[in-house]
Amino acid sequence: MSEEGFHVHGPHDHEIEHAQQGGHGGDPGSMINQIALFTAIIATVGAIFGYMGGATQANAGLFKNNAAIKKTEASNQWNYFQAKSTKQSLAELARDLANADKKPDYQSKMDRYEKEKNEIKLVADKIEAEASQWEKQSDEQMHQHHRWAQSTTVLQVSIALAAIALLTRKKWLEVAMFGAGGLGLLVGVLAILHI
Repeated sequence: MSEEGFHVHGPHDHEIEHAQQGGHGGDPGSMINQIALFTAIIATVGAIFGYMGGATQANAGLFKNNAAIKKTEASNQWNYFQAKSTKQSLAELARDLANADKKPDYQSKMDRYEKEKNEIKLVADKIEAEASQWEKQSDEQMHQHHRWAQSTTVLQVSIALAAIALLTRKKWLEVAMFGAGGLGLLVGVLAILHI
């Protein structure tokens, strides 16, 4: 540097100063760091959301299976109910065809079958209600699974946009990446809230 303030330096000094001042159009390192950090966070959140999606899908299948078991139990009860109805009808026919001295025996059988049918009906109705509850829980889990899957998909799109933004250094892709990431997180919150 001369005494009049004139400064002469080599080409490498110019590049170092240029990089420190942000270069042309901003610091590309800043964009790269920002996208890398965003991608790491979104990938981690996406992995958690993916796990939750798998867990809710497994729960939905388990609950659906429990509903099927309960439906089978209810069907067995209704078959038992039908058998008692058939016996009751046969006792009624026998009563109508029997001699007067046998009619009270057949009537008591008919009354017993009616009582047994009512008890069986209560059990069958209770089991059907349990099956319906399992079905409802399965449907809720599937809805939540779909939310997790939607969120994970949007987060994956966001990560893909991040890669393209890094390669092309296009600001609008970076904005799209942040937008998709935000949307994915929003859908994940909807899954957490069971909406």
